[in-house]
Amino acid sequence: MKIPNILTIGRIIIVPIFVLTFFIPGFFGDLIPFFIFILASFTDYLDGLLARLFKEESKLGELLDPIADKILVAAALVLLVMNQTIKNYEVIAAIIILTREILVSGLREFLAKGKIELQVTGLTKLKTFLQMLSIAILLTGDSGNRILNFQDYNAQTIGIILLWLSAFLTLYTGYGYLRKGIDHAINEDKREDI
Repeated sequence: MKIPNILTIGRIIIVPIFVLTFFIPGFFGDLIPFFIFILASFTDYLDGLLARLFKEESKLGELLDPIADKILVAAALVLLVMNQTIKNYEVIAAIIILTREILVSGLREFLAKGKIELQVTGLTKLKTFLQMLSIAILLTGDSGNRILNFQDYNAQTIGIILLWLSAFLTLYTGYGYLRKGIDHAINEDKREDI
């Protein structure tokens, strides 16, 4: 087991703990899930960095890393919708993010058969950063301004604005991936018809 894979597996294992701490009432019920989510998000960055730095990239890491990310994000969004931190039309932003995660998983599987990789772009990395940041801020709940000290701004409002921003980037980058998948499928169909 290489360190990047241990970090990825740790990120999967920490999700049930994250979910349980979400139900702790009061200030610590806001603080603990926030820090667990930040820690898990940091390991996402760290495992990729270490894998590239020490040339420890592996098929296991390639398989588990996106799964770990999707489980963490999906769990957080479902919890935030459930406790109505994300509510009304804001739920659309959460649905966009979750739909894109499912779409990209399917596309990766389809394109892998043709040995085509979906390249991670700078815009995709920005989308991921904004998504993680918005969720982290929203996890601070009623204690957000005490934890983050945004002065004159409401932490939850900032979190929702960032969630919408990441949802728009999600649509844009997701469309690029979908277009690539559709083009590949059309080309494969044309080859079969010849």
